[in-house]
Amino acid sequence: MTESTLTKPVTVRCVFCQTLNRVDLARRDAAPRCGECHKPILLDRPLPVTGEDFDRTVQSAAVPVLVDFYADWCGPCHAMAPGLDAIAGQGAGELLVLKLDIDRAQEVAARFGVRSIPTLILFDGGREQRRQVGMVDAKRLRAFVGLE
Repeated sequence: MTESTLTKPVTVRCVFCQTLNRVDLARRDAAPRCGECHKPILLDRPLPVTGEDFDRTVQSAAVPVLVDFYADWCGPCHAMAPGLDAIAGQGAGELLVLKLDIDRAQEVAARFGVRSIPTLILFDGGREQRRQVGMVDAKRLRAFVGLE
């Protein structure tokens, strides 16, 4: 095995200082920290993504990426949040879970034809693989991402 097969690089934004960081999910147990503010990058929960870094984050990820297209005012989006938190924890190291606020990234939502929320899109290799529109329970969510 070569070193490249052992690495799982992703680019994520630090939730504290907003700096983009390249992180190796294969080394997530080494407690990655932001290169700018040195605070921890917690990969076991959904991470926010913006319209500015969406393409870079999704297309450069060496693991599948689940994107939750949501809005703060959306009740079903809030109801699904605990399930997404659990998926992020269960899939940590093998799956990156991102949250995109459609009110702040309308152009990305429009590009992917998101007309109803919550919408979940699973990307692999930068390409859409599956889509789920509407609220789902935890069991269907796990099945959607391949954890069940």
